[in-house]
Amino acid sequence: MSELRKDYILDRWVIINPHRSKRPHELSPGEVKREGVCNFCPGNEHLTPPESGRIPQNGGWKVRWFDNLYSAVKPEGSPVETIHNRFFTFASAFGHHQVIVETPRHDRQLSDLSEADVADVLHTYARVIANLERKENIKYVSVFKNQGLYGGTSLVHSHSQAIALAKVPPQVEEKLAAMRKFMQCPYCAIVEVERSGARKCFENSEFLAFTPYASRFNYEVWIFPKKHIARLDGVDFNALSKILRRVLRKINNLDYNMLVFYGPKGDDFHFHIEVCPRVAMWAGFELQSGIIINSVSPEEAAAFYRE
Repeated sequence: MSELRKDYILDRWVIINPHRSKRPHELSPGEVKREGVCNFCPGNEHLTPPESGRIPQNGGWKVRWFDNLYSAVKPEGSPVETIHNRFFTFASAFGHHQVIVETPRHDRQLSDLSEADVADVLHTYARVIANLERKENIKYVSVFKNQGLYGGTSLVHSHSQAIALAKVPPQVEEKLAAMRKFMQCPYCAIVEVERSGARKCFENSEFLAFTPYASRFNYEVWIFPKKHIARLDGVDFNALSKILRRVLRKINNLDYNMLVFYGPKGDDFHFHIEVCPRVAMWAGFELQSGIIINSVSPEEAAAFYRE
């Protein structure tokens, strides 16, 4: 059984799960391996766990989702955190881990899809979050996409993932705590400032894409709704798909991570998506100090997106 463990004294958590090392890898440094059977392609649905849902198309499907065969968490054991000998805090790595296959096409990535198809993927994110939130002991659903070797993906076929946890992740808790220090939503004010600044990439009627002032990654982009919307199920999927697709097409040849942030139930928040290209590798200074050295200024990165 996998286990959730906390650092001795820091609010830093890890999941210990040897089972994850057994998952197949189609990518390796300097090489792309595409031979063999793809479990995510149409006709191979029997190779995955039973699906939780699908968006049908022409007798088949255009998006489908199901439990991860090599799940990082499972609905087993106790989600209650226990402390032994003052410093050893742990619980079962309780939760649910699902895969969202974004397209039946093996030769297409999210950036290659139409705006309507990207909107369907975003709508699926909202459905998966809502479904997993209804399960017992679940407090937050982490939705993310890994693209490319240095983005941490193991399979080529375009997909995203959702990991439902029995705790709100520290990263989300940190954002919530920072927001509570302000009388009004700070992100609403940040959106207004960045709309007319040098870090603006582009916008449409509902969303703004900009490179954050203290970017951690080369060409990092944040996408925020202009209105204060706490959760993904409250956004205009068509408007979001237009601006997200435009961002992804600019970094089409780069590995990246895409992170979806929304408000836990009962908490105010400002929904947003962070797209983090993985161009540079963090080294000793970053790991030791927690301070990131970014060799591409966000102003330079925004100019790249506006080209």
